[in-house]
Amino acid sequence: MSIETTPALNFNQLGLAEPIRRAIADAGYTTPTPIQAKAIPVVLDGGDLLAGAQTGTGKTAGFTLPLLHLLHSKPKQNKAGQPRCLMLTPTRELAAQIEESVKTYGKYLQLKSFVVFGGVNISPQINRLSKPIDILVATPGRLLDLASQRKVDLSAVEFLVLDEADRMLDMGFIRDIKKLLAMLPKQRQNLLFSATFSDEIKQLADSLLHKPGFIEVARRNTASEMVEQTVHLVKQAHKANLLCHLIKTNNWQQVLVFTRTKHGANRLAEKLIKDGIPAAAIHGNKSQGARTRALAEFKNGDIPVLVATDIAARGLDIDQLPQVVNFELPNVPEDYVHRIGRTGRAGSSGAAISLVDVEEAKYLKDIEKLIKREIPKVAVEGFVPPTKIEPEVSRGPRNQSLRNQPPKAKQGNRPQSNGQKPAQAKPQAKRPAQQKPFQNMNQPNSNKPVHHSGNRGR
Repeated sequence: MSIETTPALNFNQLGLAEPIRRAIADAGYTTPTPIQAKAIPVVLDGGDLLAGAQTGTGKTAGFTLPLLHLLHSKPKQNKAGQPRCLMLTPTRELAAQIEESVKTYGKYLQLKSFVVFGGVNISPQINRLSKPIDILVATPGRLLDLASQRKVDLSAVEFLVLDEADRMLDMGFIRDIKKLLAMLPKQRQNLLFSATFSDEIKQLADSLLHKPGFIEVARRNTASEMVEQTVHLVKQAHKANLLCHLIKTNNWQQVLVFTRTKHGANRLAEKLIKDGIPAAAIHGNKSQGARTRALAEFKNGDIPVLVATDIAARGLDIDQLPQVVNFELPNVPEDYVHRIGRTGRAGSSGAAISLVDVEEAKYLKDIEKLIKREIPKVAVEGFVPPTKIEPEVSRGPRNQSLRNQPPKAKQGNRPQSNGQKPAQAKPQAKRPAQQKPFQNMNQPNSNKPVHHSGNRGR
């Protein structure tokens, strides 16, 4: 089954129960996104679903809304710790956000939901699972722990969702997922969402889904057309200062910044704070409580800058996020698509800026090849690189194995990691530094100034 077109619908025409429509209206939505308009009827019909959709397309509501309707329309009282609906997702943040959506859209229903994930004390989760529950949102590892301890009973699951299945496989969850699937009843409705369809995903879908409907709202690995993408060519040693310049001159109030490593995220957040810009870092070494607090402060506007690694930022659901910055390009070009998918979401415009050192030229070429377009290279008006370089933010992308270790003690006046002479030795230091490293890359628009709006996507 394939649904080719998106009908011009509003939520009142999709057949959802009145309490759910009321909650949708309370949240300020009237028109479904393409993935919602396509997925909701398929799920309401009771069929399995294979959906290709990147984060930011509204896919969470695409499965949450119809499943709430189905659970509400056939009420059933299960035993304690025996959920009727199981939603599996790769990261803690995404699990928490999905459960938040369940509560938002199900607030007028008598359904009970709960979320479990690792990195926090398991005891409160065990206590909550001793009570009745309808919808359980979980990460695979923690759920398997609970199931192994017989604290949760999956034998009554009627609906299963695998969200961001490609990322779950990338993170090595396939064995956990297979063990969990063996605990579920054979008769159930299955929904699988993935941004990409590798051979492994296709094998999983073939073993899991029965005559599924197939929908896709974006081509594989396609960057959102709502995102304005630009590149600033700049030495690694000057990136932090350029980022501070961009944030201050454009008065950015909400910007998500990606770094390649955990230590790099910490160093950059410290540099921003030192320069008077409130910031926080989230990554795998942070406690779940610290990550949750940082995300909450970023969402409500208390801090304008959130610095994150790819794993920590996967699945972040932030309405109308206007700005994403790649402080360093990812090694894997598909991760670039996931990163910039944080902005330009659900019809809103956004901007994604990449700060690119000469040593990252290959990564940039690979990204442009993947998205089948050249990203404009633009200079930043008014930015003059400092003559003094701060060593804690001057590490280049070379020798990546060393970048995953704690910073060493100060090493004096060693040459920069990119092998170039210090900036003060250049007589034309006042010329925008980002133009120099790529002079051999024939970029006709590299001298064009750019002005970034602080209100983009608001």
